[in-house]
Amino acid sequence: MEIKYTREEQFIMDVVAEAAAQAGVSAYLIGGFVRDKILGRATKDIDVVCDGDGIGLAHAVAGLLPNRPKVAFFKNFGTAQLIIKGIEVEFVGARKESYRAHSRNPEVSPGTLEDDQKRRDFTINALAISLNREDKGRLIDPFDGLLDMEDKIIRTPLLPDQTFSDDPLRMMRAIRFATQLQFHIDVACFDSIKSQKDRIKIISKERIADELNKIMMSAKPSIGFDLLFRSGLLDIILPQLAALSGTEYVDNKGHKDNFYHSIQVLDNIVPHTDNLWLRWAALLHDIGKAPTKKYEKGHGWTFHGHEVVSGRMIPKVFGNLKLPMNEKMEYTRKIIELHHRPVALTKENITDSAIRRLLFDAGDDIDDLMTLCEADITSKNAQKVKRYLENFEIVREKLKEVEANDQIRNWQPPISGEEIMETFGLEPSRTVGIIKTAIREGILDGHIPNNYEGAKAFMIAFARQELKLEPRN
Repeated sequence: MEIKYTREEQFIMDVVAEAAAQAGVSAYLIGGFVRDKILGRATKDIDVVCDGDGIGLAHAVAGLLPNRPKVAFFKNFGTAQLIIKGIEVEFVGARKESYRAHSRNPEVSPGTLEDDQKRRDFTINALAISLNREDKGRLIDPFDGLLDMEDKIIRTPLLPDQTFSDDPLRMMRAIRFATQLQFHIDVACFDSIKSQKDRIKIISKERIADELNKIMMSAKPSIGFDLLFRSGLLDIILPQLAALSGTEYVDNKGHKDNFYHSIQVLDNIVPHTDNLWLRWAALLHDIGKAPTKKYEKGHGWTFHGHEVVSGRMIPKVFGNLKLPMNEKMEYTRKIIELHHRPVALTKENITDSAIRRLLFDAGDDIDDLMTLCEADITSKNAQKVKRYLENFEIVREKLKEVEANDQIRNWQPPISGEEIMETFGLEPSRTVGIIKTAIREGILDGHIPNNYEGAKAFMIAFARQELKLEPRN
């Protein structure tokens, strides 16, 4: 088969081949680069394996390049990196690995290309291309990875039980590749994942989160979360989401499966945003439905306040997965806590006051919030979907109109706490907060204009009438 390389890639292959020949070692392209070139996917970096000293080969390559670029090497791991023509090239010596049951860190020893291919996680990642003069460009495929690509199958080179037991992170990687490539996991492999799911507990939360983020950023992340759920891994790594699965009936009244609803919402939002944290908000927006689910006679199933409960659960979810506990977590929590507000506005006469409050609470994230609300429509009733979308469009127009008039997004009160204290001779106290809140509520309710003069007049009148305070001047 013919593989097309860019000029930069061909240059790298030529210079590596020359350095390997001069050093008397055999060198090969291997792994994800080979896989993605065959599949026609974009490539980011290149892995080179040699039957000798990978660090030595990297230095030999650098010596053939203009300006002799610096080699970054990691002696403990036997790896080295070079940036050539803007592409990161990693070098490693061929090796074989053996594992102990309690650790995913292998004992490594020098090996052959065949040994190196055996230690690869999946057949599609075990393909190699020779860079050697006698057979340059030859595809070396001992495990029929090319055939698996044609059949769209994720399969391990060795017995899956051994592969996944050696390194349990490979269970997550199998699901991630199945999601990104939209391949199927071999039945024996999936059965092995289900039987060995508890081994995932020895993997660091950071590595698990990294795989989840890659699934999240794929074109159809529901594939991955469905596989995580059906394998039993989701119960271990994200039990709050797994708890949403299933339906329940009382008096012939049932509720939808909120797990499958959630991953459908995630799929729905993907075409509209590359914001990882908005995608997390889409996935987790209903996790509070499990703890708030209740059957009420005459009303059916209810999930009162689930959006607030969902938001309160986010810090624990992020903490457990070692996701960032900073403004990214706060953003995700805020979007989730607000996601029912625009829905409520579609069910009533929309007042300017309600719109102002939504703009005030959402700030610059209002557009992201509306994007989530529209993605949250998963009804199979086309007329219902049309009606919801039309209602949301009315809300969007009203948001633009009120924002243009009142500039309330990311609004700051026109009178500060310092000015309140100076005007009435107050120390920092609850009274200052009461006056500030009254000014804010008056503006949001539309009782006073959003400007300094109107706010000051209201402040003085409110303080006199409600608090019996007089301004000092």
